[in-house]
Amino acid sequence: MKISILTAVWNRVATLGQALDSLEEQTHSDWEHVVQDGGSTDGTLALLAARPDARRHVESRRDGGIYEALNRAFARSSGEIVGVLHSDDFFASPDILARVSDAFAKTGADAIYGDLDYVAAGDTSRVVRHWKSGAFDSDRLRRGWMPPHPALFLRRDVIERLGGYDTSFRIAADYDAILRYFSDEEVRVSYLSGVMVKMRLGGESNRSLERILRKSREDYRALRRNDIGGLSALFLKNIQKVPQFFRKS
Repeated sequence: MKISILTAVWNRVATLGQALDSLEEQTHSDWEHVVQDGGSTDGTLALLAARPDARRHVESRRDGGIYEALNRAFARSSGEIVGVLHSDDFFASPDILARVSDAFAKTGADAIYGDLDYVAAGDTSRVVRHWKSGAFDSDRLRRGWMPPHPALFLRRDVIERLGGYDTSFRIAADYDAILRYFSDEEVRVSYLSGVMVKMRLGGESNRSLERILRKSREDYRALRRNDIGGLSALFLKNIQKVPQFFRKS
């Protein structure tokens, strides 16, 4: 099955190459890469131009942030399955898309998700935090659980039916979308054990105390608008991150 990989990028020439490598090394070859660039000036566009691939579709234009860019990329995509590969991230091994495709075929699920490793920005071989998702249970949403957004793949019709990212969220639109999708009784969810993606530390949501506080406010708004929970769910969501620093992948 064709898998659309969406990438929003802006001035990430230092890390984008590794993301491209990890996609091009995939043993499952039926993919398209929809790149939405926000008007990079650092050589990102030159890097993309130097690595032509008929399956890669690049558009560069100013946007209102990562979620608007991902919505634009989705609108330009055509795959039956949709996933996100951030420009700072890379797939954990060459068989990830093959495993995802096989899982969709065998389970008939609408959403497949796995695990994620946070790695040091300066040494991507060093795992700092291991996010093991575990099997899905709708009650877990009220206890602050969520799967890693970069390790989530969805059938196209889920996004078309339930909507893309709400750009009124600047940091937590992915959490809002996951709550919307996973709380819908028609969406069949399946967990695929194993690390799918490696993510560098230092992302938008945790770069400063101000952003951490803003993320918490937006998480709370997402919980309330999706009727999932409130302050207790928010507290549990944050406290569940602590053991991830002590787990090994």
